Amino acid sequence: LWWHIALFSFGGPAGQIALMHRKLVEENRWIGERRFLHAVNFCMLLPGPEAQQLAIYIGWLLHKTKGGLVAGILFVLPGAVAIMALSVVYTLYGNVGPVAALFFGLKAAVLALVFQAVLRIGSRALKSVASRMIALAAFVGLFVFDLPFPMLILAAAVTGWLIRLTGSGHESAADAFPDSGSALGEAIPDHARIKGWAAMRLPLVLLVLWLLPTGLLLAWLGPDNRFTEIASYFSRMAVLTFGGAYAVLAWVGQAAVEQFQWLSASEMLDGLGLAETTPGPLIMVTQYVGFLAAFREPGSLSPLAAGVAGGLLTTWVTFVPCFIWIFAGAPYVERLRSNAALASSLAAITAAVVGVILNLALWFASHYLFLVQRDWAAGPVKMTLPVLTAVDPAALFLSLAAIIALLFLKIGPIKTLLGCALAGLAIKLAL
Repeated sequence: LWWHIALFSFGGPAGQIALMHRKLVEENRWIGERRFLHAVNFCMLLPGPEAQQLAIYIGWLLHKTKGGLVAGILFVLPGAVAIMALSVVYTLYGNVGPVAALFFGLKAAVLALVFQAVLRIGSRALKSVASRMIALAAFVGLFVFDLPFPMLILAAAVTGWLIRLTGSGHESAADAFPDSGSALGEAIPDHARIKGWAAMRLPLVLLVLWLLPTGLLLAWLGPDNRFTEIASYFSRMAVLTFGGAYAVLAWVGQAAVEQFQWLSASEMLDGLGLAETTPGPLIMVTQYVGFLAAFREPGSLSPLAAGVAGGLLTTWVTFVPCFIWIFAGAPYVERLRSNAALASSLAAITAAVVGVILNLALWFASHYLFLVQRDWAAGPVKMTLPVLTAVDPAALFLSLAAIIALLFLKIGPIKTLLGCALAGLAIKLAL
């Protein structure tokens, strides 16, 4: 079952969680609705890819440590193989006319998918005036003042906690399928009652394995080496990127393009397009970023070998922490299924994520639809704005077509991605 979920988990975290819900709750009835939602809430509160963490959590619930390892590894394996192969193709042939034209069209669909994510998550998360204000504050903090992403998420969590304490919390959804009728049942499993050293032994082993490559690179090559930069940055990202895949991409995209200058904004859009068309976590695009970063500064290695090493290093430091968070926290979180304050903090974080994703969408739109952007600063205000007279008509046409296809004609993401890629090829060949 986990292999099936891994191979068919397209469409970003929302689609992947929906697929797991259908397979685990509705069809096989291994787990009940309330327990599934509690697991989703916990994973949304963690840094990193919530869909993979949900797979680890449920695998652990059902089949202990082995179940969590199998579910988590299988969930990322197909996407890791696919992105690595596509990264090689992109670096070797990405500037060839027909390939570049395909990616030009693909970016329009990616832009539409990000706007769709804003609407989809916003329709669920922004149910009150308070949640809408939190989303607006997060957007303004990022877009206008360029505030640190972790600061915004922490502020949202504290705000949600305080709102709950004053009586304005969020209620959980009613059960569609009760825990008592599932194969797991509603009781806490025996392996979730383990405490102390027995519970922390595996997370500590994984913690050492996770940090070992970064420590060795720092000692061997120094802090300024490209591989050390990759390991250090993505290790920090794995700890600090709360709020789901699109929130992660908002931070990674701007840091990789503007801070480290590992790749261009256009190339970042290409990578997101590759991730949208392959199975597994959407943030597998980080492997592509690590690949390009190492490919362009290979040191003593060949560019292709350095790219593969950089991609694998990125995947390791990005996804291993997911196992640590689940194996360390799940035994305790199982006792918090009815904790209203935790649910309220989660709801506030989800509301802030809407603002974060909107910022990501506008950042992508600025770099795809307009040929020129300019930085503008005045006091605490720091913004990058497009030059409106430098719009790309072909990009604008394809983006509008993709938005209509996704939001109004209800065409699926894979068909929209393929259609836009072919349309981009046709437009570029005709020009």
